[in-house]
Amino acid sequence: MASAPSPSRLSPPPVPMELNVANRQKLLSSLRRHLSGSSRPLQGFVFLQGGEEKTRYDTDHIELFRQESYFAYLFGVVEPGFYGAIDIASGKSILFAPRLPDDYAVWLGEIKPLNYFKEKYMVEMMYYTDEIAEVLQDVYQESHKPLLFLLHGLNTDSNNFSKPAEFQGIDKFETDLTTLHPILTECRVIKSDLELALIQFANGISSEAHVEVMRKVRVGMKEYQLESMFLHHTYMYGGCRHCSYTCICATGGNSSVLHYGHAAAPNDRTLEDGDMALLDMGAEYNFYGSDITCSFPVNGKFTFDQSLIYNAVLDAHNAVIASMKPGACWVDMHKLAEKIILESLTRAGILVGNVDDMMSERVGALFMPHGLGHFLGIDTHDPGGYSKGLERPKEPGLKSLRTIRELQEGMVITVEPGCYFIDALWVSAMEKSNIARFLNHEAIRRFKGFGGVRIESDLYITANGCKNMTNVPREIHEIEAVMAGAPWPLDKVSIYSAVNGEENKSGNI
Repeated sequence: MASAPSPSRLSPPPVPMELNVANRQKLLSSLRRHLSGSSRPLQGFVFLQGGEEKTRYDTDHIELFRQESYFAYLFGVVEPGFYGAIDIASGKSILFAPRLPDDYAVWLGEIKPLNYFKEKYMVEMMYYTDEIAEVLQDVYQESHKPLLFLLHGLNTDSNNFSKPAEFQGIDKFETDLTTLHPILTECRVIKSDLELALIQFANGISSEAHVEVMRKVRVGMKEYQLESMFLHHTYMYGGCRHCSYTCICATGGNSSVLHYGHAAAPNDRTLEDGDMALLDMGAEYNFYGSDITCSFPVNGKFTFDQSLIYNAVLDAHNAVIASMKPGACWVDMHKLAEKIILESLTRAGILVGNVDDMMSERVGALFMPHGLGHFLGIDTHDPGGYSKGLERPKEPGLKSLRTIRELQEGMVITVEPGCYFIDALWVSAMEKSNIARFLNHEAIRRFKGFGGVRIESDLYITANGCKNMTNVPREIHEIEAVMAGAPWPLDKVSIYSAVNGEENKSGNI
């Protein structure tokens, strides 16, 4: 009996360690250039501590480990408990592995020799973590204390600081806590071709999974069933054990909750006929992530009001992408998205008045309180959005921007405009005369409980424009055709068949 065809056209690509070798070389070149420019000697070590396994509170249950992102960027190490160093003078890399107890082989598998890690991670030297101080002293071979460039700096998305490495004997070294972080962060902003290939695969398998969910969604399901379908597809066919972030599977009024899906709102509502779904989900492959949002009616057919809001957001999404190229200012891109949404809402009679006046009063933040997008890479909110000298805006909406930089070739950034009807914002807006004068209160009451729409794609900035790495149905006719059973990408025959009822929403042809 013939096996059923795979629902995926993709297979997990090999991951070359040359990617991390190139990342280390990129950092080394940038750091040497910085040191030379400030008349400092090209000596010392870049020194990072990898992530540690954690147990669930006081139990012995070990949570699934995921490597610290900066360490993953430089060394690609998947195991916990490692340290890594780069000798600035020679350019050679050193990894330090934990010395494992004998019973590790009984409970957790083979204890690999040091040479295994040396070859796997393509480093010049390999030692145990209890040898760090001795090895670095021997490699340095200078009379004064070796200098360690440690990772310490602010993440402008979380407002948390990266943790500098600690080890027995660090008091025998000089340490620099300020130089490394901004330089290494800037290295992560511009992606290499090898990095782009992994981000593209994560996008490809996540796009497929979103389409699978579109096809299989049914009124009466639970939101977590949509999450489950996505996770199954990306792991089963993409080998993606990790997600880039907690899945947001919001339907009905939940779709106005920007970061729905957390423990207190755990994707557990029952889908009802007439609901809009907002699904924000992205898989991670070998540390590199994706971030995709699709919005659609759970019954497969857009109503007039759903079409109105959806097309307002889609027009903004498409206009921003058409305008993106090196040199474009991200604040201007955000304002462009806001203006197009406000123009659409004004044409529909939801807003009244002059759109330029609305922009001045920041009315757009009432409908889209979040920023337009963020850098994407090893982290969903990849660092580097606010490099030295850049200050976060203070105005509503703009203060939520995760970057205000000009676009550069090699950046990967999300474009995710949205339009939401958030009760918590409407209450205060109605009391502010400068905002309330633009609102058609009767029309807005029609959208109470509507939720919201977000459309999110991942874009790579090219020399002359940008490339959309996400491939999902976006136009209303595409979404309705796919939800009626048409294959994706669409062809003329499948569109005709879906529209004329020759395929059905169960996916049976």
